[in-house]
Amino acid sequence: MAALRYAGLDDTDSEDELPPGWEERTTKDGWVYYANHTEEKTQWEHPKTGKRKRVAGDLPYGWEQETDENGQVFFVDHINKRTTYLDPRLAFTVDDNPTKPTSRQRYDGSTTAMEILQGRDFSGKMVVVTGANSGIGFETAKSFALHGAHVILACRNMARASEAVSRILEEWHKAKVEAMTLDLALLRSVQHFAEAFKAKNVSLHVLVCNAAAFALPWSLTKDGLETTFQVNHLGHFYLVQLLQDVLCRSAPARVVVVSSESHRFTDINDSSGKLDFSRLSPSQGEYWAMLAYNRSKLCNILFSNELHRRLSPRGVTSNAVHPGNMMYSSIHRHWWVYTLLFTLARPFTKSM
Repeated sequence: MAALRYAGLDDTDSEDELPPGWEERTTKDGWVYYANHTEEKTQWEHPKTGKRKRVAGDLPYGWEQETDENGQVFFVDHINKRTTYLDPRLAFTVDDNPTKPTSRQRYDGSTTAMEILQGRDFSGKMVVVTGANSGIGFETAKSFALHGAHVILACRNMARASEAVSRILEEWHKAKVEAMTLDLALLRSVQHFAEAFKAKNVSLHVLVCNAAAFALPWSLTKDGLETTFQVNHLGHFYLVQLLQDVLCRSAPARVVVVSSESHRFTDINDSSGKLDFSRLSPSQGEYWAMLAYNRSKLCNILFSNELHRRLSPRGVTSNAVHPGNMMYSSIHRHWWVYTLLFTLARPFTKSM
């Protein structure tokens, strides 16, 4: 094939020769996919053999992987001073054709975010992750960035957010990551973030509502609401409402709300079964940190379900997720009792 010869390689397997109008490409993490220029679509399986492949080994000496303005991966041969969209390692691909397992078999309590995204190319996708400077949010943002997405770390503390951006860039210096200010405890900050994001005139393909507060002592935000309720639920609710038009315009798009199984251990109804709004933002005398957290997580799920019902016909899906029982993170830092509990449980929990 001419493209292979241009890359300094020869076609050695006629069975793998592509039909007219097809092109072989690779993702940043080495998975091979196939572009059908006639029908303008892509697929992971070879159009003739049905096999999935990945490239083996590092790039040859003198070669470097780059990304163009459209998010397409291309390769630079510095020795011969030429570029090509063909991965020079394609002559050394290996088959990846295991029996397709179920999700339960494929992923378990030790599966990492990087493993979940393996083989997926998010080039050209815009992702916003709230609370992305540490913990689950950071790992989520990093995984998206290392798979080609343009990721915005939406954080309250810009110093820590900038440090998180630097950590991601240390792993891949060409990652598209940036930090923007978002304080969910201040509705004005949520509004300013949404305005600043819209001013970029970009799409929004994935919004991960991850930021959360846990075990906080009772306090009111400047908006006059109990802090746990506003940070964990209302701030995200307001953010999604402000960005809803962008999400719909970017369809297919997705909202992911990080909730918790702890939502099962509370309710927001009174004794007669009617919604009791006073439980959402309780007074100091009626406040218990764990119940406040549980109720905010219940609100997350109710919100996600209703959002999906309303927006899925417009191409925007919404999912609420439970990240894992007693996952060790810094969310417990506000009370020493929970810090002790999480420390004792750490050997038996899922790591970041």
